[in-house]
Amino acid sequence: MRHQLLIRSGRHRLLPPRMPTRAIAIVVTGMLGCVTGCQPLSPRRIDNSKQFVAPELLAANTNPVERGKPRPIIDATGWVLGIPSKLLLWNRRVANHSISSDTESALVDYLEANDLQHVKVRLNQYRPWDDMRRLTKNRTVAWPWRYTIGAASVLGETVIPGRIIGRDHYNPYTATVHIYSDVPAIAMHEAAHAKDFSRRKYQGSYAAAYSLPIVPLYHESVASSDVLAYVESLGDPALQKEADNVLYPAYGTYVGGAAGAIVPAIALPAYYASVAGGHIAGRMKSNAITSEQSTPYEDDVQPAQAYDSKTLPR
Repeated sequence: MRHQLLIRSGRHRLLPPRMPTRAIAIVVTGMLGCVTGCQPLSPRRIDNSKQFVAPELLAANTNPVERGKPRPIIDATGWVLGIPSKLLLWNRRVANHSISSDTESALVDYLEANDLQHVKVRLNQYRPWDDMRRLTKNRTVAWPWRYTIGAASVLGETVIPGRIIGRDHYNPYTATVHIYSDVPAIAMHEAAHAKDFSRRKYQGSYAAAYSLPIVPLYHESVASSDVLAYVESLGDPALQKEADNVLYPAYGTYVGGAAGAIVPAIALPAYYASVAGGHIAGRMKSNAITSEQSTPYEDDVQPAQAYDSKTLPR
């Protein structure tokens, strides 16, 4: 590494390189940004009073929640591969490939409360061929998006199955939630993506934008904020605390990723600093939670309106 040379009064003094200084400044800024509350994350509900839902997808979703059969060797492999995620979010139930009935119930309640009957949920399940069928039925996503990026997403899930590597996610091209962690807040967060997408007329474009740098910060903040509002309204302090402790550092991963995209030289320190800041912010919020209950979430939710197929892009 090169150093600058300062000549003063016949003396030579080595100056430290500039990059670490800039890196430290950005890392500290990232941590402070999250510690001060990760401002994009605050309880805010998604208004999905109007929905763009393909009738074919809704009609085909006769069994909205499916669970994969236990595969001890495969699931044990997935548990081991999920150790980095467990450490990152400091939760042993992340990517554990064993979803409890409590997490399933919390997810189903969220889907019902937000009128998301068109969404398929796969709990630790590998069904790429069924997902491809759903891809062909999801006309809320225009066909150029479905048969390019959408087909590639299903192919990616086929070749690199979440049943082994984990990675809870929502696939907007198939309107499917894939869950591998036994954490209700994570499951509801992925369902919140479905809620966010359901109100978008141009869902293919909205999904494609997610692959751009920095843009995911918006998508993730919308989904996490809705979940925070939902669990706050339920009046369950334990659930609310877990949501804060998990969703804030999870959002920190996206903050760090965005910082790394802007300044690649400090990508790694910025990433871990943002996650650390998210942990601090989440625990600050969770420690302030009391046992007081809020107004039920469903009371002021307007019923969603499923759009007729004629309004959907082809």
